[in-house]
Amino acid sequence: MRAKITYLVTAAVLVFYFVLVGSRGIMLIQSGTLLTVTFGVAVLILPVIGLWFLWKNTQFVRRANQLAAQLDAEGALPVDELRRTPSGRIDRDSADEVFAKRKAETEASPDDWRCWFRLAVAYHDARDTPRARKAMQRAIALHEGRPVRS
Repeated sequence: MRAKITYLVTAAVLVFYFVLVGSRGIMLIQSGTLLTVTFGVAVLILPVIGLWFLWKNTQFVRRANQLAAQLDAEGALPVDELRRTPSGRIDRDSADEVFAKRKAETEASPDDWRCWFRLAVAYHDARDTPRARKAMQRAIALHEGRPVRS
């Protein structure tokens, strides 16, 4: 729940920032000189890119949460079998062991979105966020029946 609140607050702050920057861009364009119009257009591009990025991330999180909810309903969410240090951090060797298991499971069933979901969690636990994101994107695509890029 804390992560959701943090995400919503961050998204709201970003939207406020995009509106603020967009209004400055419009003000620059309204000035009417070649230089200010050029800067105004350049300034307006930033909120557009930011809004697109925020939208794509929100869609990704929403879809990943839907997969997690479905796995939870099926009783198939990955079990936390990781050892932890006294401070609560995941033990690296433990994460590597679980990752090897999940990777073998995914190689045995490459078209099963559930395996890719569990592999994404294992990547995340092993602190490999880019690969975790790609694995989750693949799980989402397989779940939605979209073609998957290799």
